[in-house]
Amino acid sequence: MEWLVLSLFCSGLLVSVLLGISILYPLFAGLLIFFVYGRAKGFSAYALAKMAVDGILTAKNILITFFLIGMLTGIWRAAGTIPVIVFYASGLIRLPVFLIMVFLLNCAVSVLTGTSFGTAATIGVVCMTLADALGISTAVCGGAVLSGIYFGDRCSPVSTSALLVAELTNTDIFVNIKRMIRSSVLPFTAACAVYAAAGFVFTADAGGSAAALKAVFEREFNLSPLTLIPAVVILVLSLVRVNVKLSMTASILAAVPLCIVLQGASWGDTALYMLRGFSAANAQADAMLSGGGVVSMLKVAGIVCISSAYSGIFKETGLLDNIKAALHRLANVSTSYIASLITSVLTSMAVCNQTLAIMLTQQLCGELEEDAYEFANDLEDTAVIVPALVPWSIACAVPLSSIGAPTQAVIFACYLYLLPLWRCLISVVLKQRRK
Repeated sequence: MEWLVLSLFCSGLLVSVLLGISILYPLFAGLLIFFVYGRAKGFSAYALAKMAVDGILTAKNILITFFLIGMLTGIWRAAGTIPVIVFYASGLIRLPVFLIMVFLLNCAVSVLTGTSFGTAATIGVVCMTLADALGISTAVCGGAVLSGIYFGDRCSPVSTSALLVAELTNTDIFVNIKRMIRSSVLPFTAACAVYAAAGFVFTADAGGSAAALKAVFEREFNLSPLTLIPAVVILVLSLVRVNVKLSMTASILAAVPLCIVLQGASWGDTALYMLRGFSAANAQADAMLSGGGVVSMLKVAGIVCISSAYSGIFKETGLLDNIKAALHRLANVSTSYIASLITSVLTSMAVCNQTLAIMLTQQLCGELEEDAYEFANDLEDTAVIVPALVPWSIACAVPLSSIGAPTQAVIFACYLYLLPLWRCLISVVLKQRRK
């Protein structure tokens, strides 16, 4: 029965992808399917509802963080923080180091903001605009952007995926980040080498792009260096390990007076920017910078709520027990990391979103590794980045769509391949040494 239930669920997700239907509908349908399964197993409706609610409550902290991130990304746009970052960053881009600069700039902005989608919609758009103007392959540039935005999505202290992993594994996010940095040094260096080498293929001149961008932004913003204060606040507080929610709140509060005094917004407009997101009067600036706000996080919050409800039902009804047994056998003949990686590939292809892939991989593989911090690192190097390589996954489709890159860009997202390949090799070597 378990395989039939899971097949129905996966079929619904596949239909939604093929028809372009919002992922929330098949996720909700899946919740109903799992309720019916629970009833068939003898659980009462009240017990199943309690399982779902208990699952949602495990994600309450991450939901609060989602809304803070929405406010942060909206107010940073309105205060001029993101425009100034994008402007200064774009001035650094030169050929033949274009591709490596695209990768590094997207890495930096994604670490700072903690959002892959937000990074793609800001510096990612700028990079793709420059690539198109210079005649550089949008597929190659798109791969560099995709690699960069998920570098920070994986290891930023304000990343929702990193926070979710810390929450699910009951670990300290800052300890997790240290371990993630250590495990990614070689793949990151190798990715830089690949993009640096690829950049020498191109010879176009990128001069003048920063000046053109400045002209667009100056019509909409006061590009004072003071607008960097909110970014400095969150960076400094994160470095001294202040609670992430407090760091974001402090950054939001620092951005409010800048929005009002420097950019001339009213108190009401400032509140709306945090709630509904920013929209620029200038069409060119709006195309690059509009977005953010609490409203922008409602869909992902809904996905997290439904996914969390799944985890509560899965845990209590034993729906995944047979699959867990198969994964234990796989881990014994290979390694726990390889078993987690294969699980993340299958869950990412089936559920089409990063959040549920993380939660299902944790649910299925949580007992394969005794060290909670080691397992948190395994999750980061599997279920966090693998969905970005699945073309029909939200984690891949949304960023590529927002920057205007073709699906073939996935092929050139080399960092997202190098990291799990390196971890596979290391896990095999360590297992052999233990023997």
